[in-house]
Amino acid sequence: MESVHRSLIGRNGAPPLERSAASRRSRRRRFALAPYLQIAPLAATLLVFLVVPIAAVIAVSFWDYDTARLIPAFIFTNYHDLLVDPITWDTYLQTISVAFLTWALTLAIGFTVAYFLAFHVRSKAWQTVLFLVCTVPFWTSNIIRMIAWIPFLGRNGLLNQALLHFGLIRQPLEFLLFSNFAVVLAYVHLFTLFMVVPIFNSMMRIDRALLEAARDLGASGRQSLWHVIIPLTKPGIAIGTIFILTIVMGDFVTVSVMSGGQRASVALMMVNAMSLLQYPAAAANAVVLLAIVLGIVGALVRIVDIRKEL
Repeated sequence: MESVHRSLIGRNGAPPLERSAASRRSRRRRFALAPYLQIAPLAATLLVFLVVPIAAVIAVSFWDYDTARLIPAFIFTNYHDLLVDPITWDTYLQTISVAFLTWALTLAIGFTVAYFLAFHVRSKAWQTVLFLVCTVPFWTSNIIRMIAWIPFLGRNGLLNQALLHFGLIRQPLEFLLFSNFAVVLAYVHLFTLFMVVPIFNSMMRIDRALLEAARDLGASGRQSLWHVIIPLTKPGIAIGTIFILTIVMGDFVTVSVMSGGQRASVALMMVNAMSLLQYPAAAANAVVLLAIVLGIVGALVRIVDIRKEL
């Protein structure tokens, strides 16, 4: 009996059944920790390069400052000065209006290009070739592509000279350069591809059998577009919208160059504040702009399920 009891106890001083239950609990704990260990590198990266900088900007936005130094404090003066200044409100409204106008134009152009590539180009090889053609402008710097518009749109530029030569106008058009028109045109030229890519990706995922079923039920091409293609393309449109709005609302180089310094934007206002060492005021502007952008993105996420595209 003693030898049997000793064999049941085992070498570790515990019955085999207890040892196996303990090992199972240990494995379950390791399996439970595995997902957290997998996301730990990404979480640490986001914490260091995203959360910490944003927290620092928010903290600095409550500081005080003078002409030579920053004064750590907790005041609301920067936000008060920002919200009561009518010039600031005009700048925000102008930035938002330019961003939404750019979004509307890039959506119209991007949807058309993506629709043509997805439904009118039958060959996969030609789809790839034409899609790569769309990326050709990105082979050069944004600054170079933007500056290239200046000799074309200027008072003595190619466009004005051509219009004068053919007698379509009597004097050069002044609004073509150093205006909101030039800014929006540059934005559309620079960023339309950010709308083409997600919409094209969504359209390529549409089951062509759905379009055949719509035609069999008597739907016209316009009805198929409105009731089948556009609803299934909404995730791509939402992703493109996020790209366009966030890039345009945070840009200051295009506004500075294409408007000749005659137009303002929120980002340009922040750059000017930083050049004067007014970092808390610039940080307050950055926080307000971030809140506006996050509000727009949050509204889009609630309207459209972007996870279908990811």
